[in-house]
Amino acid sequence: MSILELNGVSKSFGALVVAEDISFSVEPGEVLGVIGPNGAGKSTLFNLITGNLSTAKGTIRFDGRDMTRLPPMQRCFAGLGRTFQIPQPFERLTVYENLSVAGAFGNQMREAEVSELCAEILVDTGLIGKANQLAGSLSLLERKRLELARALATQPKLLLLDEIAGGLTEGECQELVATIKRVHERGIAVIWIEHVLHALTAVAEKILVLNFGRVIGHGDPQTIMASREVREIYLGMEV
Repeated sequence: MSILELNGVSKSFGALVVAEDISFSVEPGEVLGVIGPNGAGKSTLFNLITGNLSTAKGTIRFDGRDMTRLPPMQRCFAGLGRTFQIPQPFERLTVYENLSVAGAFGNQMREAEVSELCAEILVDTGLIGKANQLAGSLSLLERKRLELARALATQPKLLLLDEIAGGLTEGECQELVATIKRVHERGIAVIWIEHVLHALTAVAEKILVLNFGRVIGHGDPQTIMASREVREIYLGMEV
């Protein structure tokens, strides 16, 4: 059984169509990369999956359950985690406190359980040495790691990553990719929106291509990146 299934999902704002008849599925433990030019509807897709936007048509099933009309918090409790493109931690709380808030309120865990979980995640994301540091003092890479760690603290079955490699140096990007690979090894399914294609293809098993709110490609990375249509969209000219 797929962990996530979208069937005919559509959304528009007046005459502006931001998602048109989107259908695809994600298997348990799978890493799906999502690519497309700016304005293609990638973040809109995440907002529809998480419930930050309501669907006009179609259905969204998660872990065998229809969650098309569920509010975002209920989807989080069901096992859906997400990072945002611009990290916004609780800057006056420590790194550890940021994680404990996510664990306690995003996963409804008891204090003792939260403490043990947070310690494991801090190690996995390379933040254990920053546990007692205020989040507002972190570097960009550390903030991105914290954004990932907070999502993991909700113990997701499916993790949505929104351009988490953006703005990083090549070395920082490689460190982040290694962290995401460790997350994948824990059996968590991942959908990752990313413009840094070499980072994405280092982890993703399949690629979904969006353009103007429509799916124009879905398959293995090698086939998708060799597609004439995909290359024309990215280059903005006929190949």
